[in-house]
Amino acid sequence: MVRRIASQVHKQAARLMRANYIKNEPVWFQAVLEHPPLPLPPRAPPVREDTLLPSNGKGRKPKTEPLPIVYLEDSVRRQFFRDHPFEAFRPVSIVEGREVEDEHPVRGEEWTRLAQRGLNPSPEDAVRFAVNLHTSHQVALSIAYTRAVAEYRSLRAGHDFANTFARMEAEAYGTVFPSEIDRTFEKEDAVYQSADRKVELDKGALLARKRWKAILDVDSGMGEFDRGQQYTKFWKQGVRPTY
Repeated sequence: MVRRIASQVHKQAARLMRANYIKNEPVWFQAVLEHPPLPLPPRAPPVREDTLLPSNGKGRKPKTEPLPIVYLEDSVRRQFFRDHPFEAFRPVSIVEGREVEDEHPVRGEEWTRLAQRGLNPSPEDAVRFAVNLHTSHQVALSIAYTRAVAEYRSLRAGHDFANTFARMEAEAYGTVFPSEIDRTFEKEDAVYQSADRKVELDKGALLARKRWKAILDVDSGMGEFDRGQQYTKFWKQGVRPTY
């Protein structure tokens, strides 16, 4: 029996009506034309060749798995970090901004040296440079990778030498660079100082809660507290207070 798909029933009915196999138009035909069914399944059925299927009925089923997505940069990047494993420990910011960063103006056939994008390249710059040599300059991938790695190592070595001599020059002028241990001790002292500061703030808040209690100066001239007797006496005498 011929296999039918929901999205092709009205098409088959139209072909049968054109061949006068169906004399009268079905009641549902116009409704289906105005509101066609969903295209299920999402992929087109496999095209059958003009050959007979095996008699046992065990035909080869079409593959429904997606094809692997492979980029040339992935293989180059994998080989780069295999040759330079310690570059993976270099800190990299992965924070994304509101807008996508524009492509560097030096690219394509104009990009012939890695130093054109800076004297301190990143591993990603080396990977893109190798792929650019292969795609834009028609250089073999192995040669392009070797050239990119050589220029990357040269630029990184020059950058490290420049940092070393800059540090030596700064130390000669009296600059003191704290070590990692000293920085850890400074952070620890800052935490202790913040805890002491918090204790002082807590004491100040406790004193602020006790401000409702009257603290009188002995030498203020007001004398001792007489429970309002003198005020009552003045009131009875008609003396108006002057305070």
